[in-house]
This record gives sequence, C-alpha cells and structure tokens, in this order.
Amino acid sequence: MATTKLPLTCRPAEGFYTSEVAAPQPRVLRTFLPVGYEPNYPYPLLVFLHGQGSNEEQALRLAPRVSRRNYVSIAPRGPLLTAARADSQLGCGWGAEDRNDPEVEEYLLRAIEQTRREYHVHSERIYLVGFREGAALAYRLALSSPDRFAGVISLNGAMPRRGGPLLRLPDARRLRVFIGHGFANPVVPLTLARQDFRLFYTAGLNVRVHTYPTTHRIHAEMLRDVNRWVQGHISEDNDTLPL
Repeated sequence: MATTKLPLTCRPAEGFYTSEVAAPQPRVLRTFLPVGYEPNYPYPLLVFLHGQGSNEEQALRLAPRVSRRNYVSIAPRGPLLTAARADSQLGCGWGAEDRNDPEVEEYLLRAIEQTRREYHVHSERIYLVGFREGAALAYRLALSSPDRFAGVISLNGAMPRRGGPLLRLPDARRLRVFIGHGFANPVVPLTLARQDFRLFYTAGLNVRVHTYPTTHRIHAEMLRDVNRWVQGHISEDNDTLPL
C-alpha cells in the first residue's frame, strides 16, 4: 500500500498554513493540519474546492468542522477574480464548468503532490471536496483521472451538464461519491443532484446522497456526514486487508 512521507525533525502544530505551489506562475495554497499531527501515520487528504465568488480561506475554515483530528486538508484558490464581495474578501472562480482547463488541473495536481512531499498522506485516500460550483471541478478532475483519487464529495453542487465527464467509465467505477444537498437550494436544484445520483448508480459507482434542511448554504450536518462517510470507507478498507 503506497504512501508518501517527508521525515520531520519536529511535529508541526495544528492549524492553518499558507504556502505557494511551485509552478511557472506560483499560486496560493492553504493547508490545515490536524491536532496531534503524527508523521508516522498516513493521513487521508481532503482537497477543498471553493465555490464561485468564494476563496481558499473560506473553504478551508470548514476543515476543522469536518474533523480536527482525522485529515490533512488543503484548499487552492480559483485563478479568476470575480466581482468584489461585500465583506471585502477576495472573490475567486474556476472558469467555465463545461471545459477542461489544463492550467487549473496542473495547479491542483501539483498542490496535491507538494502536500504529499511535505506531510504523510495516504496515496489511496485522496478525496476532492467541491462546494457549490467547485463540485463541478471536483467531478471533472476525478472522472478524468480516477486512478488518482479515492472519491468525490459534492456539497450543494452538481456535475457539469455538458462535456461528457464519464469518458473513463470503467476506471471511474473505483471512485466513491458522496452527494450532500440542501432540499431548498434555489441555485442548484435538488433535481440535478438526484440526476447525478441516478447516473452514478446506474453506471455502477459506489454513490450515496443525503439531503439537508438548507438552501445553497453548507449545513453543519453535511460536514459531520462527510467525516462519517470517509471514516466508514477507511474501516471497510482495513477490514479487507489480508491477514
């Protein structure tokens, strides 16, 4: 079972860290390290992809609400600036959901590899967590490179409606998919999330959908369910290891 670990002379503290992803044009990356980070333990990695008009700081602030202990988490920043926000924070986006952007894909993959070099990350437990419009990017990246990821988590988001992201369907069947959606969502209707569920279920993927009493906002129970869902898969995987 392959993992990547960087030997550390001291244990880094829990909390948020800012770094740059090495690239022709360096890009920002925010990292959350869990409490009691243990360099000898291969952590699952959660990659938080913010929604349109949000940013990496806002997305990663949700990481401790998923779990303060169980994951290394990172959040990249969408390369496109959107309209100014009322709270003066930076508003960013990922671009059109119905087309591939090689620069964005390279940025995300480099961010993951850089994190794996710096911290002990389990290479087979990397999950993309897409919030709202970020879910379309999470779906597209995971379905185009299913061998790189353990699963996709869509929170109040939906699949790209154009572009045929199921091109590698035989390989994609190894992915796990969690869909969490507000049943009063006026921006991304619940009917779209249910269509995604039926598509994945019919295609033979391991998919689960939960609805919550919210609109386009992230419900606290969504985050608790994400933690339970990922931890359940880890327990299942451990149960199937050869003795």
